[in-house]
Amino acid sequence: MSAPPRGTVAVAYGLSATGILATPLVLPVLPDIARDLHVSTGAVGLVVALASLPGIVAAPLIGLFADRLGRRAVAVPCLVVFGIGGLASAFAPNFAALLALRFLQGIGAAGLINLAVVILGDHFDGPERARMIGRNAVVLTLGLSIYPTIGGALGEQWGWRAVFAIYAAAFPFAVFVSFALPRSRPITTGTVLDQVRDARASLRDRRVVAMAATGFAVFILVFGVATTLPLHLDEEFRAGALVRGAMLALPAVGAAVVALTMGRLVSRWGAWDLLPVGCALIAVAYIGIPIAPVVALVALPAIAYGLGEGLTIVPLQDYAASLAPEQRGVMVAIWVSAVRGGQAVGPAVAGLAITGLGTSGAFVAGAGLAAMLAVATAAVRPGLKVRDAAAR
Repeated sequence: MSAPPRGTVAVAYGLSATGILATPLVLPVLPDIARDLHVSTGAVGLVVALASLPGIVAAPLIGLFADRLGRRAVAVPCLVVFGIGGLASAFAPNFAALLALRFLQGIGAAGLINLAVVILGDHFDGPERARMIGRNAVVLTLGLSIYPTIGGALGEQWGWRAVFAIYAAAFPFAVFVSFALPRSRPITTGTVLDQVRDARASLRDRRVVAMAATGFAVFILVFGVATTLPLHLDEEFRAGALVRGAMLALPAVGAAVVALTMGRLVSRWGAWDLLPVGCALIAVAYIGIPIAPVVALVALPAIAYGLGEGLTIVPLQDYAASLAPEQRGVMVAIWVSAVRGGQAVGPAVAGLAITGLGTSGAFVAGAGLAAMLAVATAAVRPGLKVRDAAAR
């Protein structure tokens, strides 16, 4: 493949950094939002879920139009909508208004992270593509590391509403993207209906189904822990917003270590072979968090969780980008639609588990799900290898 135009990789990384901003920035202040707007700790998880829910439907449409109209024509409007919904949330008069604005923000967010992977897939192939997607994952993990700390510090100093002012950064970045991303668009054939039929046909491919189902389950775990951990730290240790933010940032350390070596890992073992190991690490971490006797010891399972997250999310992204190059936008969008579903369901499931079992019981239940997912991904691996070989 030819070298990407100047600024293209920076755009991809920036889209990831902006897209991931939707959730970790507000996680440390969820208990504060619950107290200020008079809602339960179980219900406040909807602040996370409503920023993810639109992606279930919007991501496939965004992927379709990205293949048809070009990457820039889709990226810039997504950034503008993301910024409007996020900034306006700072002025939400009540919980219902906050949820409506987060839903709007989620429509914009639906196209950002998947477009980053699509752009990298357009210009890189094989182990080099896995390496660049791994670097993109480092950007995501840095965001997951930095954003909760920023959100916690802002929330502790000026209140939870100050956190949402950060989303105004989407507007100048949209201007940058409009100049830096090439105007050229992918070659497409046929009508929109032809694209839709091709996408529907791909949903019958077991590789696509396995990729989407695994992504959905993994993100239930990811956003389940993201919702439960700050509430657990608040209830068990009376940790302040700054400490909650720091603990939410720790998994990024483990995830970054894995992401930086992803090119070599995928080249040696293959993307799907890494998934059972990652799921098993997540199960161990889910058990370790509730048994930690002091808040400092939560750090160890949090880092182990990050390793597991890195060994699941990045390989799945690379696998999605490799399935059908002529429909890369749609394939990655199917992945994103599935994970957005997990993002939406995860906090809601966590809220129900917290209500019925407490935060510690919710972690134990999550460990069971992660263990089952480790077994399932190992079981389907041989069949997927045969299908990958046949496709090649």
